[in-house]
Amino acid sequence: MKLIIDVGNTFIKLAIFNNGTLLFKQVITENTFFSAVAQIKETYEDTNVAIISSVGKLQPNSITFLNQNFKLHELSVSSILPFKNLYATPYTLGVDRLALVLASIKHFSNKNVLIIDAGTCITFDFINNQNEYLGGAISPGLKMRYQALHNFTAKLPLLKPEKPKHIIGNSTTQSIHSGIVHGVLSELQGVVNKYKINYKDLKVVLTGGDCEFLCENLETKVTVLPDFLLEGLNYFLDLKLTN
Repeated sequence: MKLIIDVGNTFIKLAIFNNGTLLFKQVITENTFFSAVAQIKETYEDTNVAIISSVGKLQPNSITFLNQNFKLHELSVSSILPFKNLYATPYTLGVDRLALVLASIKHFSNKNVLIIDAGTCITFDFINNQNEYLGGAISPGLKMRYQALHNFTAKLPLLKPEKPKHIIGNSTTQSIHSGIVHGVLSELQGVVNKYKINYKDLKVVLTGGDCEFLCENLETKVTVLPDFLLEGLNYFLDLKLTN
């Protein structure tokens, strides 16, 4: 059994995989990291290997704790990867995006794949049918847009994401929901449409914390895989353990 750790901008995801099967998943904050990992170690006592990818902050004592309890591997921009990375500035590329491309290699090798990760940020990552990663785009996520409207204005309230009742908001609250949610949906659809001009056989994967919130109202057909990043990390760890 393997412990998979994804340290994001907002939360930390912990998962246990066995032979490619996801057995357990938990979303935590850093202040519960030690107790959560200790509980996993107690419950899944055969787990002695782990992998971590981090775009957020994890304290050095947390890494020390992991090294004391597991054979720890790390996904980084210098890792040897099973695809060609054509990103112009590879050392600025988030390892979360690398993990998503790894999952694409596992599930959709030699296909044109656009991966949309709807989390704190919305990232677009494209890998072609030659297994070449070309890059993509980054834009603000749903919650970040709600926070921005509140933080950069004097009177607009801070709201939680909610599906708008109508395209025409008949109150300030409904106007915010309409503007943000329809704006994000139109952005996703617009980006997909532009990719499809050049890649008619495009496979679109939607993942991330907000994927299920968004998928029902997208016009284009997408494959929704909420645990795509975790699967990419598990795949990379399998490669490390077999080489």
